[in-house]
Amino acid sequence: MGSSSDRMLTCFLCVFFLSAVAFADGSHDRTQFGHDITIGTGEEATDVTCFACSVRVRGRVDSDVTTFGGSVVVEDEGEVGGDTTTFAGDVRLENGAKANDITVFGGRFRRDPSASVGGDITNFSGSVWLFLIFGLPLAILGAFIALIVWLVRRLMRPPMPITA
Repeated sequence: MGSSSDRMLTCFLCVFFLSAVAFADGSHDRTQFGHDITIGTGEEATDVTCFACSVRVRGRVDSDVTTFGGSVVVEDEGEVGGDTTTFAGDVRLENGAKANDITVFGGRFRRDPSASVGGDITNFSGSVWLFLIFGLPLAILGAFIALIVWLVRRLMRPPMPITA
């Protein structure tokens, strides 16, 4: 029989190699800041998130596609298995494209007649929704900070002498 250190080394090596295999086939998430993402024909991704850029799907996205300040285009025979969500961007489904739930804040939704949506479509078009989601909370926070500054200045002001 081998010593306990040999067994520990063997266990460590097994765990190391199994975890290396797991990471090699790991997540196919795609996240970008300012650079468009394209999921090519025959390519698969798990989750796709894009900040200040757009997403073009020609292959398959197994889970969600989310853009902030960019659009989503699902091209011919492209498929999104999860939710498609855009903030300040459009969603366009072209010929034969497939998608599930679609949510558009501050943009437009366009769909080819041969494209299919397997869930709900929620479209809050126009910039009013963007203001309500992002601008109004910031305006309230700004007003709250202004109130605090005003109160601190008022409390720190020396009292005015009364003259008769």
